[in-house]
Amino acid sequence: MPHQPSRITVIDTDPGIDDAVAILLALNSPEFDIRGITTVAGNIGIATTTRNAGRILVLAGRSDIPVIAGANAPLSRKGFDTADIHGNDGLGGVSFPEPIAQPAGHDAVAWLAQLLDEEAAGTVDILALGPLTNVARLLTEHPTSASRIGRLIAMGGAIREPGNIGLKAEFNIAADPEAAEIVFASGQPVTLIPLDVTRKVRADRAYLSALRAAAKPAATISAELIDAYFQSTTGGESRPLHDPCVMLYALQPDLFGCERFGLGVDTGNSGDAGALLFDTNAGEISVAMTVNSPAALDLLRKRLIA
Repeated sequence: MPHQPSRITVIDTDPGIDDAVAILLALNSPEFDIRGITTVAGNIGIATTTRNAGRILVLAGRSDIPVIAGANAPLSRKGFDTADIHGNDGLGGVSFPEPIAQPAGHDAVAWLAQLLDEEAAGTVDILALGPLTNVARLLTEHPTSASRIGRLIAMGGAIREPGNIGLKAEFNIAADPEAAEIVFASGQPVTLIPLDVTRKVRADRAYLSALRAAAKPAATISAELIDAYFQSTTGGESRPLHDPCVMLYALQPDLFGCERFGLGVDTGNSGDAGALLFDTNAGEISVAMTVNSPAALDLLRKRLIA
């Protein structure tokens, strides 16, 4: 696949094992001109997600990219604890160096608004790997700036698949349903990457062996991270590689088949909070519903070993 011209990109994230793999993929892809990483509480608290973003950048030799801390809690409810999946450090216990720089700021929303105002409208993409709290606050607090977003690609939700937090809800949306509701209703060019797709993208042991055999830092550490996902599941495949699918879609949209839906969000207090609701009165967003899994995994491997 020939490389496309690079686009200004911000990664909004809560690292997270699969977030780390996604970030390493992006750092190894010249199509992304990564201007910053904004963090959000999600997989683990904001102090740890922010530290982890810095640790990933040090490992990749990209400490020139600023990390800006964002929302430390959902808009109006308590967050989740996923240490049982991602480990107490959020990265499955895999060894990472410590950050060599302090966060460049602690107001991700204001930083995002400034970047959007400084760059030409439509040229800044946001790749959202965690709860949508920062993006929702950007939309409500800086609507003029937010209207300048180019692409907003977010991992989250479940359409026809069961949820992974309760029967119907997926973690990122359930962590802040009110934020997701704001984003989906905003009229922004949203592409959602739900469990319907991400559950089809899983590594096997041979895949990890191929990554390790390349002896490249991004590939080797990604193999260790994915290996941690084997420890929290059974069978011959890893847990789904949710967040890398966002980068893979941004790199090669034709690997995915999308449909357009009007979607609401269950913002109640039951176990279905965060479930997506079909709403014919809602503005439609693009939702990935199919994926060429072998080709997606091949693209991930090729970029990590580059």
